[in-house]
Amino acid sequence: MEAVQYKCPNCGGELKFKPDTQNFGCEYCFSEFTEQEVREINARNEENQDTSVNNANQAEQNEFNEHTNVYHCGSCGAEIISDENTSATFCYYCHEPVILSGRLSGEYRPKKVIGFQINRERAETIFKDWCWKKWFVPKNFKTTSQLEKMTGLYVPFWLADCDIKASYNAIGKKIRTWSSGNYRYTETKEYSIIRKADIKINKIPADGASKIEDALMEAIEPFRYDEAKDFSMSYLSGFYADKYDVSKAQIFPRIRQRAEKGCQSVISDSVIGYSSVIRTSENYNIINTDWEYALLPVWFMTYMHNGKTYSFALNGQTGKIAGTPPFDRLKCGIFCGITALVVTLITMLGGYFLW
Repeated sequence: MEAVQYKCPNCGGELKFKPDTQNFGCEYCFSEFTEQEVREINARNEENQDTSVNNANQAEQNEFNEHTNVYHCGSCGAEIISDENTSATFCYYCHEPVILSGRLSGEYRPKKVIGFQINRERAETIFKDWCWKKWFVPKNFKTTSQLEKMTGLYVPFWLADCDIKASYNAIGKKIRTWSSGNYRYTETKEYSIIRKADIKINKIPADGASKIEDALMEAIEPFRYDEAKDFSMSYLSGFYADKYDVSKAQIFPRIRQRAEKGCQSVISDSVIGYSSVIRTSENYNIINTDWEYALLPVWFMTYMHNGKTYSFALNGQTGKIAGTPPFDRLKCGIFCGITALVVTLITMLGGYFLW
């Protein structure tokens, strides 16, 4: 007898039957489905399979294998992707030299890419303007040698299209007050609010590079995903790329969290006209996730100060910048001392003229 195996429609992991809930659960991303839901999704996926498309994908992967180099940093362990014309480079995380370690397998070939629209000159100008507003950063933080370490980097991102079944229950109150004679009246009416909806949220992003802070990448969002193109090796020319080292299953909790926030926003927009709303229950079950692996453009720079690494990122499409600058205590102390001296002199001179 042939055993039937179901794959998780969110991360591709194996689904196992859970006697306690009588549903199928994924031990990787913790999604849970009824048998009917899994049968419908798997049947739909089988219908969408096309041999000619698979052959075309294999040819693209072979091309990617042959024309990409992988460099390995012996200092921090990072692996850097570049095109075949790059013979030597440095690590954009720690700035140490890196060595060629071989070719990259086709499974790391992105599906989509957003090309750089901010060139180096413009990126440096944006960074300088941003730094100008930061008074207490170290002097060499703004130097030319530091700016030379700014790297045009394609960051690996997982983009998820999620189909979500939403269930929401709440109690809404409408309060009306009025006066009549010497009396003031208050009328309170309670309503049962029920929302059940099928919600689809597209292009939920999560970066797939463990060495880059998730909060830093989220801070430079959003990207304009409608400008994404099919990946071509030509986009790597003159730039570097990181390969993902965080799988879809590892990423999925972040995707789920962002999907739930999106659903909550959709539901909240539909609950209007009440004086107050008390939520009693809500559930957002992601029943299917379609993934795209994409490279997104980021101007990336790191800075070492007092043994700590500070990272900065600039959206290579929109120019939005984020990062936490280092704090120079000496410069701050000198500034505070001068300020205190000036205040003291003004106070003394003011007293002298009053005398």
